[in-house]
Amino acid sequence: MKTLMIHSDYLEYEAKQKTKMAEETEKLSGKMDECLTVFIAVERDDESDPEAVVKNVVDEIKKTAENLKVENIVIYPYAHLSSNLGSPDVAKKILKDVEEVLAPEYNVLRSPFGWYKAFKISCKGHPLSELSRQISAERKEDAEEKEKSKTTFYVVDKDFNLIEMNEESVKTVEDDGLKALLKHELGIKENKEDKKSKKKSESEPPHVTYIKEKEICDYEPSSDAGHFRWYPKGKLIRDLLSDYVYDLVVKYGAMPVETPVMYDLGNKAIKEHADKFGERQYRFRQSNKDLMLRFAACFGQFMMKKDMYLLPKHLPLKLYELSTYSFRYEQRGELVGLKRLRAFTMPDMHTVCMDMEQAKQAFEEQFWMGLKTGDDLKTPYSIIFRFTQDFYDEHKDWLYNIITEYRAKYGKDVVLEILPARKHYWIGKVDMAVVDSFGRPIENPTVQIDVESAKRFDITVNDGDKKINPIILHCSPTGSVERVLCGLLEGAYLNTLEDVPPMLPTWLAPIQVRVIPVSDKHQEYALSVAETLRANGIRADYDDREESIGKKIRNAGKDWSMYVVVIGDEEMENGNLNVTIRAKSSTKKPVKEVMTLDELISNIKSETEDCPVRPLPLPIKCSVQPIFR
Repeated sequence: MKTLMIHSDYLEYEAKQKTKMAEETEKLSGKMDECLTVFIAVERDDESDPEAVVKNVVDEIKKTAENLKVENIVIYPYAHLSSNLGSPDVAKKILKDVEEVLAPEYNVLRSPFGWYKAFKISCKGHPLSELSRQISAERKEDAEEKEKSKTTFYVVDKDFNLIEMNEESVKTVEDDGLKALLKHELGIKENKEDKKSKKKSESEPPHVTYIKEKEICDYEPSSDAGHFRWYPKGKLIRDLLSDYVYDLVVKYGAMPVETPVMYDLGNKAIKEHADKFGERQYRFRQSNKDLMLRFAACFGQFMMKKDMYLLPKHLPLKLYELSTYSFRYEQRGELVGLKRLRAFTMPDMHTVCMDMEQAKQAFEEQFWMGLKTGDDLKTPYSIIFRFTQDFYDEHKDWLYNIITEYRAKYGKDVVLEILPARKHYWIGKVDMAVVDSFGRPIENPTVQIDVESAKRFDITVNDGDKKINPIILHCSPTGSVERVLCGLLEGAYLNTLEDVPPMLPTWLAPIQVRVIPVSDKHQEYALSVAETLRANGIRADYDDREESIGKKIRNAGKDWSMYVVVIGDEEMENGNLNVTIRAKSSTKKPVKEVMTLDELISNIKSETEDCPVRPLPLPIKCSVQPIFR
């Protein structure tokens, strides 16, 4: 349920026209002065426990009325507060019950449900005069039980001591990445001094500035909030990252599939799985069906596995999908560029395992696969393992062997979260994150051990005369493609603080080489150099614009060109190239080297060896490249 409470001088309404779902009533108009007006939208989730919703909203209304010292309350149905409305019959019943429960203590006016109404309202205009609330169906005893089942976070030191983390002990953690993870998990806010130290220019994350400046992508104003338009350079980067994950998982033995983005909530298994994700879903009704847009590739892959005839010899069976797109209805105030958005591209692999030993082996393999993506992309991760107490107690030695190997390779500690009991579909998982320029984690790869979904979706393995519900691993080797790019761009900004020019890895850089002629007489030769580079699979363009050499060089830097080649008389005569190499330069001093065209090609091919390759989807001449921003 969503509510908007307004402390009002008055509320006046008049019912004008019935809808098909209108309640029968003689109260077609009404007015109340000096009141608390409560606009209410009853949602689908409220249908799970209407009594609890009524109790919770009444408690919230009473608390607000007491603070405002009002005795008059208006209950006003207002569907526009939500896109996830419940059924009309349940909504009418809940609204009537709210009125009945409030009536003994307050003067209550309830406007009729299902009518088009004209209304006038005057808001008091003080700090507490407008309050919005999300009311859940959670009962108080459930909330108390949840409080008892709070998890505990530890840092695992080199001797495998578990050091419990709280607001004080977090201060002793030296690793910035782990500290950022722990602050996020424990809900520790920045202190006033930290906030004061932030520059005004940092109010917008650097990656948001970069995606606009570099013509990568931008918000799409004609869509819902949190949806993006992708320009040619951005589409190229996303495709290259997608190619990278595809190659990685296929080499690992995963089989790519594709499934729909929309599912029928009339399917019991799908609804149960979707309901576990709470309210952050795109749901809608069409042709008498309740439908949803997927928030992960689980739904389609689970339905596919349900219909497969699986034998032990097929396992572990790995299916992979690049879910373009998955949708999550994140809160508007939480949307942050590519870090948190409502439509995203998620590399999603699910592995069917016969038993826990097979699942542990696959988990370990996929853990190292996730770490490899951080190495390849040069975005080092901080690690948090999450396990139920029972699983941790039983498999502690296995976990410590993984941590020992991880520490030997990376020299870093890990965070461990222990859950008193299972409250999700998984009993264990690992999350990996990079840290942004504000010191906050960007969640990337994950691996999860799911012990619930196979039974829910009736996924079975035929083992002789037995049918077994297997264990399923969920794995995203990189996290969403958009968050990968977010981490890369935030890292590029952090590098500038160390006097390193911002850049992407050469295999991801849209412009790998920019060729610049000194004058008109050098243009034909410069164009031939750019064409030769393109013929060798290198993304090159040629700046033929009527601008000074200095400005062309500066523009190449602004475009994050990895190599800049200037063609003058000497280059035409002796065939050597004067090349500025971005990866070797500092922000103040460019590094230049002389090399032949063949040497430049060889250097780039060596630098991008085993990486995906795609051509530059822009004209070779800069003068005819369109401007998107």
